[in-house]
Amino acid sequence: MSARSQHRTEGPVEGLNLARSLRDCLASGVLVINDREQIVFATPEVERFLHLAPFSLQSSALSLRPASLLPGPLQSVVREVIAGKTTIIREQLTLTLTGKHSRNFHVTAQPIQRDSGSLEVVVVLSDVTSFNRLEQQITHLDRLATLGTLSAHMAHEIKNALVPVKTFVDLLLEKHRNEELATIVIREMRRLGTIMHQMQRFSGKERSAHGPVRLHDVLEHSLHMVQHQLTGKFISLNRSFNATPDAVHGNDHQLEQVFVNLLLNAVEASSPKGSLTVATELVPATSPHPGQPHVRITVADTGMGIAVENLDRLFEPFFTTKQDGTGLGLPITRRIIHEHQGHITVQSEPNKGTTFSVLLPAGDQAR
Repeated sequence: MSARSQHRTEGPVEGLNLARSLRDCLASGVLVINDREQIVFATPEVERFLHLAPFSLQSSALSLRPASLLPGPLQSVVREVIAGKTTIIREQLTLTLTGKHSRNFHVTAQPIQRDSGSLEVVVVLSDVTSFNRLEQQITHLDRLATLGTLSAHMAHEIKNALVPVKTFVDLLLEKHRNEELATIVIREMRRLGTIMHQMQRFSGKERSAHGPVRLHDVLEHSLHMVQHQLTGKFISLNRSFNATPDAVHGNDHQLEQVFVNLLLNAVEASSPKGSLTVATELVPATSPHPGQPHVRITVADTGMGIAVENLDRLFEPFFTTKQDGTGLGLPITRRIIHEHQGHITVQSEPNKGTTFSVLLPAGDQAR
């Protein structure tokens, strides 16, 4: 059960750029220019967009700034509005800023007739460049997330598959401790474990083929994979497979990943000479699942239990109480169960043990 807090933060440069792009694309600036081509008013956003000096509300008509301070294309739009007395919209207007690179803006310029007979042009600027940059950054982050998804799921699958391999190698090396190859194998197994640990920094989702699965066969295989760990801690195993039939619809490899993870967690949480109970039962087609029977699988240990304050966070990615945990095992477990239209719950009491309950829709033979 994973719970040592691990904090993931974006790199400072990328995080600030993303925040700035979001700020710019959400903000619109307003600029007011009179028919004498003088800047009457400019919001802070316009001043920031166009690198203008701050506008003073105390400015008199004699100290108004000339529109010539604005980029040429924007001046042309203003003159066109004054001449034609009609609204102009530019979906993308490229403005070259002093000492800066060109930026693209969405521009709306609308004439306003004053009671005095004078004309003013209200210009609304929206930074399209920042919007495009934000879109690119989000796309980039989405690709990184997809890559992380693939890496994490592959790592978790490989790590589970390595459990019986490592068990066999450990037993073999006990008889050949003095062999030079033994030292190499031990070192490389540790290195492989480190690589898997690093890959597991992301969680993910994959599509897989589902079909009829014999749940008891999956559980037996999962138990066989952790048998060495059970024996090493003298943990007694109690089976109670009462689900008849035990058919579910799903992916046997993914379900095996679920149960191996739950079993390994139970073993790690258990003290020597503890006990582990794995049970199944067929749940009739009653509320809360009317019309559809389910199979319930429980994995219960007599270990240290889970602190009350941690129970609600067990399935949060990267939340772990293990010294070397990644906080991905239970989130991936829950995701797989949800992909199988199932549900997982946990009950625990400190120093008395923990019980995970998995509910999966029964296969056709149980309906």
